[in-house]
Amino acid sequence: MPTATVHAWNDTGWRHDGAHARLIAFDLDNTLAVSKQPMKPDMTVRIEALTELMPVAIVTGGGRELVISQVLDVLGPRADLSNLHVMPAGGSSYYRWREGAWRLEYERTLSARDRDAAILSLTRRARELGMWPEHPWGEPIEDRGSQITFSALGQLAPIEEKRRWDPDDTKKRRLVAAVAGDLGHLRVRAGGYTSVDVSAGNTDKAFALRELAGRLGIGTGDIIFVGDRMTPGGNDYPAAQAGAIALQVTGPQDTVRLCDILLSLLGGEPVRQDG
Repeated sequence: MPTATVHAWNDTGWRHDGAHARLIAFDLDNTLAVSKQPMKPDMTVRIEALTELMPVAIVTGGGRELVISQVLDVLGPRADLSNLHVMPAGGSSYYRWREGAWRLEYERTLSARDRDAAILSLTRRARELGMWPEHPWGEPIEDRGSQITFSALGQLAPIEEKRRWDPDDTKKRRLVAAVAGDLGHLRVRAGGYTSVDVSAGNTDKAFALRELAGRLGIGTGDIIFVGDRMTPGGNDYPAAQAGAIALQVTGPQDTVRLCDILLSLLGGEPVRQDG
């Protein structure tokens, strides 16, 4: 993929194009909410307000259950669910609200053979490289159906520990290279701070945005994508490479302030701080 332009959330350079965006997409962990935790009320009311104005997508490496617990379960009746697009497991599955329920639009599942091979390779290579956790917070391996995820400290590790584990992504790159050598027909990529994901070939956030743009009849350049892992090699960077207006945040506190800018650009009503 080509290199891409990424803007800091508070840069003014993206705002002209952003005012004409036709969809806003968000990463989840450390963008909308702290890892594995529900969105806070200040974020919730802003996402609700955005869904009243235009389509909003959640594109995350996490599984569907996390999107439910972190986002869907905390949204109130103000949210226009028909304007919400849910794309978990790195965009390898896609759900829309239709006729009062969340309906699966597509899912690129891994075969049982590929899931077994991915689990075996991740386990073996992590042990060989000294990355297998002896005392993890939760399970090190999670089978998300369309994606197998290895978490070097366990799925439930505190965010502070995750950030300290591999600050320059060196460990994850070594593990990705080793596992990719075993699984040449599958997509192996760095995920969050401590994770490596295996999915069907060519499924990442670029794939997700292209699929979504095609289904909605828009271009990827009409999409704003907001994420915290937007540097080359980060799991949000493919969205920028796909041509989206890419905005980098450092955490949910930035995203709240960015949402206020977006609501202003789109002509929405300001959100009450006590809302």
